[in-house]
Amino acid sequence: LGLAPIMWSHGTGSEIMKRIAAPMVAGVTTSAIMELLVYPVIWYVWKSRDLAQPAVQHNEFSQQLDK
Repeated sequence: LGLAPIMWSHGTGSEIMKRIAAPMVAGVTTSAIMELLVYPVIWYVWKSRDLAQPAVQHNEFSQQLDK
């Protein structure tokens, strides 16, 4: 957030600083969105598949024992 004022400055050297600060501000914003929204969803899907898989394997094993 410390780089945000650079994006709206109009003084000497501001054109160069805007080019440096813009990717940093966008990177921080993208990183926050990924960490708060995308990564938890990926983790939930991954763990839900992990928890569902042993139940399927258990059913296959019990069917083999029945034979």
